[in-house]
Amino acid sequence: MNLERAILLPVVAMVLLTAIVWLRMYSERLGEIRARRIPPQQLASAYQAAQILQNTRAADNFRNLFEMPVLFYALCLCLAVSQLANLVLLALAWGYVALRVYHSWVHLTHNTVIRRFQAYVASGLVLFTMWGVFAIRLIAVD
Repeated sequence: MNLERAILLPVVAMVLLTAIVWLRMYSERLGEIRARRIPPQQLASAYQAAQILQNTRAADNFRNLFEMPVLFYALCLCLAVSQLANLVLLALAWGYVALRVYHSWVHLTHNTVIRRFQAYVASGLVLFTMWGVFAIRLIAVD
């Protein structure tokens, strides 16, 4: 498999992670709605849901997966299209995915804030390093 296709595999992994968190979010949310007999209309807005629902970790994590990861998706697509992916960037992409998986695991289980924050910072550093390497490779291309 060439690097332009291989760089898309971490993207697929991130989408899989997002799908897993999405399924958990709806499973927990529907379970809580049924158990506490909450009328669905009372959850019409995110503000209302945050005020009423007791377990919002999966929903919070799901939102997190649409913040910094958007830059990851954009970068991987840029790398594939520009054919500037290399083994270093591929390794960093998988490292980013691993850190995001760890972040989600912490968030959805014991939710130790310092561990979650460390994973967040580490994944951000990896992501911005990837963007830096991409920028250098982009500028260096003839």
